[in-house]
Parts: sequence; C-alpha cells; structure tokens
Amino acid sequence: MTKKMSLPQQILIALLLGIVVGLVCYFTQNAAITTKFLKPFGDIFVNLLKFIVVPVVLLSMIQGIISMGDMKKVGSVGGKTIAFFMATTAVACAIGLIMANLFNGAGLFPTLALGETTYQAKEFGGFMGVLVGIFPSNMWSAFVNANMLQVIVIALFFGGSILAAGEQSEPVRQLVDSLYAVVEKLMVFIISLSPIGVFTYMAWVVATQGANIIGSLALVLLCAYIGYFVHAIIVYSISAKFGAGMSPVKFFKEAVPAMIFAFTSASSAATLPVSKECAEKMGADKNIAAFVLPLGATVHMDGTAIYQCVATIFLATCAGVELTLFQMVLIVVIATLSAIGTAGTPGAGVIMLTMVLGTVGIPVDYIGLIIAVDRLFDMGRTTMNITGDIVGALCVTKWENGKLNN
Repeated sequence: MTKKMSLPQQILIALLLGIVVGLVCYFTQNAAITTKFLKPFGDIFVNLLKFIVVPVVLLSMIQGIISMGDMKKVGSVGGKTIAFFMATTAVACAIGLIMANLFNGAGLFPTLALGETTYQAKEFGGFMGVLVGIFPSNMWSAFVNANMLQVIVIALFFGGSILAAGEQSEPVRQLVDSLYAVVEKLMVFIISLSPIGVFTYMAWVVATQGANIIGSLALVLLCAYIGYFVHAIIVYSISAKFGAGMSPVKFFKEAVPAMIFAFTSASSAATLPVSKECAEKMGADKNIAAFVLPLGATVHMDGTAIYQCVATIFLATCAGVELTLFQMVLIVVIATLSAIGTAGTPGAGVIMLTMVLGTVGIPVDYIGLIIAVDRLFDMGRTTMNITGDIVGALCVTKWENGKLNN
C-alpha cells in the first residue's frame, strides 16, 4: 500500500515546482501567463483563508478564554505573551540595525536617485489613534473589514463575559464549542489546498519579480534576508530550546508548512490557520495557541522590525542623511512599538515605515525606491513574523503548564 505524501512534503514540492515554472516563464518572457492564469487560483485560496480567519480567531479565542476558566489565567497568559513579543521584536530591531550598518559601512548599499518615483504615504494617527482604533464601534464592521485587533478585543470581551455569567452562560458555551468544531473541519479542508496556493503564488512571484531580484536592490534584499536568517537561527532557536524545551531542529522542521505558506502568501493573517495547526502539532496548548497566535499575527512583527531598520538605513544613504546614534536607538523604539499597528496583510510594513522615516527626518517619498520590490521583502518578513508567533505559543504553553502537550 502506497503511503500518502504528507502535507509538508506536498507544500515543499509545490514550492520547488512554482520556482521552476516561474523561472521558465521569466526567461521565456511569458510572465503574463502566471499573472493571468496561475495567480487567480492563488488568490482564490488566499480568499478562502481570509474567509475562515475571522471565525477561527473569534471562536478559538472565546473558546480558549472559556477553557482557561479564570480571567486571572487569561491575564497571566497575556502578560507572558506580550513580554515575549516585545523582547524578540526589540532584538530583531537591533539585528536589523547591525546588519544594515555593516552593509552600509562596507559600501554595499547602492545610492539610488529618487527620480520620478514617489510614494503617497497613508496617514498614521499615532499611538493614541491606534489605541482608539482597537475598540470597535460596530461589531459587524470589524468582522466585515477583518480588523483583527478589533476581532481580538471582541473575543476578549465576550469570553470574559461568558466566564462572568457562570452557569447561565452554559448554552452559549455549548454553541461556541459546536460552531468551532464545524469551523475546524472547514479549516482542515482549506489547509489541504495549500499546495495549490503555494505553487501558483510562487510561480507568479518568480516570473514577475525575477528582474528585481538580480537588479540594483539585490544587496539590500540580501541584507534584510541575512537579518531574517540570523534572527531565526539565534533568537527562535534559543527560544525553542530554553523557552519551550524543544530541539530547534525539530521546531523548524515542524514549522515548515506555515513558513512556506507565509513566504508565498506574504500574509500573517492568511497563514494563521496553518500556524495554528503547526503549533498544536508541536505540543502547544490548544487554548493558549488560540490566544497567542491571533494576537501574534496582529502585533508580533519581528520580520517587519528588521525590514524597517534595514530600509531606513538604506534610504538614509540614498537621501544623504547621516543618522546619529540617538536616531538609531529611536528607530529601534519606534519600530518595536509600531509593530502593534501593523496589520497582518501584504504590504502593511511599508505603511509603518513611513512613520519611522518621518521621525528621523528622511523624506517619505524615498520609499518609492524600494516599493517595487516590497513584495520580496514582505515574503521574508512575514515568514519571520509567523515563526515567532509559533515559538511564542510553545514558550507560553511551557511557562504556563510546565510542559508541552507531547
């Protein structure tokens, strides 16, 4: 009897096939074929994931809070989660700055002219604006717009209220359990389609971005990806080993499906169902994972922090701006805090970069120099973001329960 190929193996093969097909289309100048005939299938798959994300986040978080049985435990899990997120993001910023200054000091960053390239920055309302925006004025609007921060707040309020209502809330608890059981089955089906999404998106990215990969920004991309790699190997390996008591090799091996999908989709939110499955398979407590992962997909942005630091140093070089030590420290602080306002959708990191640039006196228009290859930056930073979320779920499980569910 032939053994069925595992989902991680299917996803890896789909990734490699996508690269091959993309390269063939790129060198034969048929990139339009991938845009017209392959990418739509990837878009359909991502749409399905986005369609399931809101009910998964809402119901899993409510169920997780109910299962904890005590708001004190919810507060304990939340405190540990935020502390882990802030610590790893601060380290990511430091790594990004170190890598960028090493490359810049060695004269490896190209100095590009702004020319006609411009970027229209979206207005950022500041910390208080983000804080106000977290709390929804209309619950259904939060669901329709997939505003994940607001969905998380709604889940926290409802979960806490169900606990407070005691025995009277038993029918609601049963309803939540039943609805989530149905959503889980649907999620499993959608995740089984991952190889299709990975293949079509990878072929499209390679076919359409091939010229940019080998262009003048190759060294800037290389700098960011080395930063991603260093952060993953050092920070996540240490976290897995000493925080969760798990072999780093086993951790990365089990996280591969989520990492590959994050790389191809460039969306933390869309990858959430896959991340959840990987974390639970590695032993993360189901209820803790249901709390940590949605929160991480919204506020934990290690890859974005590295990208912001590398991009800021590069654009400062192009603009002829000499950054002081104080300004670099300021970049670390702002990049760490601004991660909270970065949505888990493709390209959201660029919006937050405008705030970082404005703070250190670099004209925002210079973002136009890297906007063409932002998708390539985004793929790597999203992979880092979701990998950090998964190891965070494992660490918090170990800290709360004393062991993983192996």
